[in-house]
Amino acid sequence: MSVSIRRVKPGDAEAVAELNAALGYPATVDEVRERIAALAGCEAGRAVFVACVEDEVAGWVDVAIALHLQSSPLALIGGMVVKEGLRGQGIGKRLCEEAEAWSRAQGVRAVRVTSRSTREDAHRFYLRDGYSEVKMSRVFE
Repeated sequence: MSVSIRRVKPGDAEAVAELNAALGYPATVDEVRERIAALAGCEAGRAVFVACVEDEVAGWVDVAIALHLQSSPLALIGGMVVKEGLRGQGIGKRLCEEAEAWSRAQGVRAVRVTSRSTREDAHRFYLRDGYSEVKMSRVFE
């Protein structure tokens, strides 16, 4: 299976919307298209990459540089998903590698990812991929 990684583009909106729904964040194709356009307008310090199998979008990763007063800059993977049926074939690993390489190119040494407590498969994936669990948090909104 040949997998290529590239930046997301507006034409990916339908596939990305399907993946968002699988991740638990449903949105219309138009909403996703608007988000892609907005992200393209603020590319400094953030990137969204898609993994394609042949010409089909099979997954995406969203990464951004987080600057905080209390800590050194780090890259935060805000979300990542791989299409059901294609998981376990290295696509998620390739997306993480792309996010990590992009982060290094930005001069950032640490990459952090958060994952909902119920996503045990995702936790196993990140641990297997070399990430370490460093803390537990609660999120307030």
